[in-house]
Amino acid sequence: MAMSPEIQLAELQARHSEMSDAFLRAKAEAENIRRRAEEDMAKARKFAIESFAESLLPVCDSLQAATAIDIETAKPGQLLEGVHATLRQLTQALERNKVVAIAPPPGTKFDPHQHQAISVVPAEQDANTVVMVLQKGYLIADRVLRPALVTVAAPK
Repeated sequence: MAMSPEIQLAELQARHSEMSDAFLRAKAEAENIRRRAEEDMAKARKFAIESFAESLLPVCDSLQAATAIDIETAKPGQLLEGVHATLRQLTQALERNKVVAIAPPPGTKFDPHQHQAISVVPAEQDANTVVMVLQKGYLIADRVLRPALVTVAAPK
């Protein structure tokens, strides 16, 4: 038996009301998720440096202690030992934060993505290989922060 047009209309209106309600709830939920994601990104940007800064504080403490040393009475060996210890602290802090040195040994093939050639010099090694590192480069999480400055062997 066929439904009357009034019953069909009432059912369609009820279904439309359900769908409208579900759509509005889904829209509100999507907006809340977007807003939370934006807040999370803002917090991540704001506090991303916190861990790195925290790992540098011991280095800062060591340098401040070094400036308090009486140069007149300090032994050069002690001063150098303190500098080396502070450098170790700094290196460890950098490594903990995924900052690693690029210091290719002599004979390493020149890589323009990680090395910057300062000069090409005659050398007793294969052409286009690193002869000497003039300044270390650094990677941060596999991305070049600063290329290593190198001299490269000239073609023979």
